[in-house]
Amino acid sequence: MTATATTETTIVLTPRAAARLNEIAAGDPGRPVLRVAVEGGGCSGFQYKFDLVPASEPDDLVIERDGAAVAIDPVSVPYMEGSEIDFVDDLIGASFRIRNPQATAACGCGTSFSI
Repeated sequence: MTATATTETTIVLTPRAAARLNEIAAGDPGRPVLRVAVEGGGCSGFQYKFDLVPASEPDDLVIERDGAAVAIDPVSVPYMEGSEIDFVDDLIGASFRIRNPQATAACGCGTSFSI
């Protein structure tokens, strides 16, 4: 059993990110989940790690939208409160991006930040 997002959760998955996750999962009958984690490292102190996994863990926060799911481990959730998980396709490439209002600095690649 997995935890699910509640009204207390302020982490949001955008419709664009959900659509992209659904495109990725379309060929996989197991419906993989995007795991997002915050780890130490990167040029600004913390970095986001993105993985496709078969299922969430029992203690994960699971955010669902339009059939797509994102799992966030309990250690990473406080670092991501208030964040928006989006999918962006621009001149520098297509990727999942996190807009984190807690970040006081970020690097140019968008995956490293400090609080």
